[in-house]
Amino acid sequence: MGSIVHHTHCPVCGSASIRPALSAKDYTVSGRNFSIWECSDCTLRFTQDAPGLDAIGRYYKSEDYISHTNTSRGLINKLYQAVRKRTLKQKRHLVSKTTGKKQGSLLDVGSGTGSFVKEMKDHGWQVTGLEPDTDARKLAKEHFNCELQDTDRLFTLSPHSFDAITLWHVLEHVHDLTGYVQQLKLLLKSGGRLIVAVPNYTSLDASKYKDNWAGYDVPRHLYHFSPQAMQILMEEMGMEILEFKPMWFDSFYVSLLSSKYQHQTTKWVSSLWTGIRSNLSALSDKGRCSSVIYIISLKEPK
Repeated sequence: MGSIVHHTHCPVCGSASIRPALSAKDYTVSGRNFSIWECSDCTLRFTQDAPGLDAIGRYYKSEDYISHTNTSRGLINKLYQAVRKRTLKQKRHLVSKTTGKKQGSLLDVGSGTGSFVKEMKDHGWQVTGLEPDTDARKLAKEHFNCELQDTDRLFTLSPHSFDAITLWHVLEHVHDLTGYVQQLKLLLKSGGRLIVAVPNYTSLDASKYKDNWAGYDVPRHLYHFSPQAMQILMEEMGMEILEFKPMWFDSFYVSLLSSKYQHQTTKWVSSLWTGIRSNLSALSDKGRCSSVIYIISLKEPK
């Protein structure tokens, strides 16, 4: 069976004021229900009794897990693939804008099958891509001729080496949350930027679909961030969030998947309308978007 991770205190702020919030089903692999708890102090949610590092691997082994298989099976995944071509360009522009560099050194953690690594390399960036899944690394080599390294390499890289470090929907998967963030901080150059994208359970689409919200993706997602929880995490680590950026397409993709989970078939009209409503609610507050990109820097001494 392998180990499980049981928290007696909040993984972000250390508070003992944690309690069950809801139960969510793993729709991708096991069909099991997992308990999601919430910290009343920092508002982080986390998957309680999640599989440990030695047991989590089998929960990623599904043809439907798109970041590891690059699948185009099914209409929703075909749409995802089409949209990704545009979002890769947007991500590249975001890295250049936030770092002030057209080219530089980039570390991409959790590179999946390598599409973002290839995008950045094609535009002159020196890129180190890390990916824990062996099959995903093989696909990166076959599809994009990208040589990704195992994520264990993170802790052997030279300090202060990178102008930008990106984690696109990765931090929620990491067992050693504070250890990872501390290492990412060490690897940033002065003036560098850490760019972290994660789902946001305080979004309108999350409140609409509740325990069927695809953004929970238990047990692969170990943590479920609110903007407040992310802010506190980075402050605890001696970093600061400079800006929130929305991921507008995520509200539609997540709503379509959530609708399928909830009804056993995709309700296209209602789920697309939910995506629109979610984005409208985030127009005045980017911290309410279905997924949020956090632009983070080292905290400069006063």
